[in-house]
Parts: sequence; structure tokens; C-alpha cells
Amino acid sequence: MTSTSSSAPQSSELQLLFYRAVRDLKPVWMLEDMRTMETFYREEDASQRTYSPSEALLYAIVHDHQAYARYLLTHYTDKALQKPGERFCCCPSSAPHLSMAVRYDRQQILGLILQEARRVPSTPSYTKRVGCFHMEDSKTPLHLACELSRPEAVIMLLGSGASPHAEDHDGCTPLDLLLQKLGESEGLNVREERRCLDHLLIFMRKLGFKRKVALGREPERWIRVLGEETFRYLVGKTPAPLLLSAMQTIVKHLSPATFPDSLHELPIPPSLKPLGPLGLGVGRRSLQS
Repeated sequence: MTSTSSSAPQSSELQLLFYRAVRDLKPVWMLEDMRTMETFYREEDASQRTYSPSEALLYAIVHDHQAYARYLLTHYTDKALQKPGERFCCCPSSAPHLSMAVRYDRQQILGLILQEARRVPSTPSYTKRVGCFHMEDSKTPLHLACELSRPEAVIMLLGSGASPHAEDHDGCTPLDLLLQKLGESEGLNVREERRCLDHLLIFMRKLGFKRKVALGREPERWIRVLGEETFRYLVGKTPAPLLLSAMQTIVKHLSPATFPDSLHELPIPPSLKPLGPLGLGVGRRSLQS
């Protein structure tokens, strides 16, 4: 499709203005005026806005514009969570907003997306969609949260229904990615990785992962990395530790529809709860300690 030589530069300049306005955290009303004004329409296709709510949400995530993200998600829930244009993501079933929120560690916006996504029935479930094959290697947002050592994102995704058994295009689960990171560091300075591991194991009622055989081939090394109790549990030599077993039983009865409120209301010590009141970590002790 062609356009006049004058319209292309104008469109590009207007797009840059909108991007900068989101970056500078301009008021929501101003951003919406810019996004929906007539001059932001392509001359060759006046039915298509330069920025859809979905594309605008991606910019809000990148620049942590929480007020604009909330507005888009509450006023355009369906459209905000739709697949953005091909210039952003070309895979029809991906969940780029979740992946972007995890990548940029936008915990508050991640919570908003998960909350609003419950109101939008979709197949597969929004939290279980794989990421873009070209940009995320078909990893789910949970894979990405484990790969980037984001424990708060891990527990928020798991509590909202993300599957800990999902596989990327290499057949690796989120647990496989975590074990790879722990193995590469030999278990040193991995506080966030251990928290991610704790969260994953709480929601994994069945253990199934690609690296299980590799753990069994090097028991001494992995005992140093994981601790003997966790190692023996992961390779299937012992049942789950008592505390882990208790937590697995508890979270089994939590509904993703009311998470994380249902977690906060549990009658257990705050130190055992993976999330604080606003979705932030409270530094609970490791399940292995």
C-alpha cells in the first residue's frame, strides 16, 4: 500500500510525539486526545488508528505510566489486551503485554493486566499463552519471569492460573530455566532465583521437567546448589518437605479469580506469604531453610 510523500513524514512525526508524551508521563486526557485525534489517522486507511489501545498499553508498560495503563485496561479491556499491530508482534496467540510487564519489572501494571484479563474470556487463557516465537522463543510470561529472576512476577502469574508445566519450543519448563541459572552460578548469590524456585514448587503438585535426569547424574554438585532436601525431592527420592507440602495443599484451594486477595487472607504467618499487600515481596524465608 502506498501513501503520499508528505503523509509518511507527518505520520512518523506524530507517532514520535505520542511516544514522547507517554514517556514523559503526560496526563491521561492529553494522551487520549493525541491517540484518537483525526490527524493520527492514516490517510490511506482512515478506519485504523495509528495507535490502538493495545499498542498504547505497550508504551504505557515500557514507561511505567500506571495511570494510563489503568485507564486503557478499564475503559478498553478487550481491545487493550488484543494482539497489537504487526509492527509490535506478529504472533496471533501471544501475550506481549504480560511479557513486556515482566521484562520491564512493572509489578503494578502486571497486577492490573492479570486482574482485567480475568474479565476477558479467551482460548487459550491469557496467562497460558506462549510469547512471540521470534522475540521470546515461544516462552510463556512465566518462563520469562523465571529467566529474569522476578519472584513477585512468578507468584502473581502462578496465582492467576499460569501453568508451571508449560514448555517452550525447546521443551523446557520454567523450572528447567531456573535450574539452569542456579547451576551456572553454583548456587552463589541467587536469593531471587531461590525465591522463584520456592514459588514454583508451591504450585507444582506434580514434578515434571527436562533437567531431572541431569540432576541425577551429578548428585554432589546439585546437592551443593540446592541443598540435600530439595535435591532429593526434585529427583523423586523423597516426598515434599513438610512446609512445602502444607503450602501446596493451601494454595490448591485458592481461586485465580480472587488472587492475590485470597492469599493475603490466609490465616498463616505473614512471613510465609509470598506476596505483600500490594503484590510486593515481603522477604519470607526460603522453604529450604
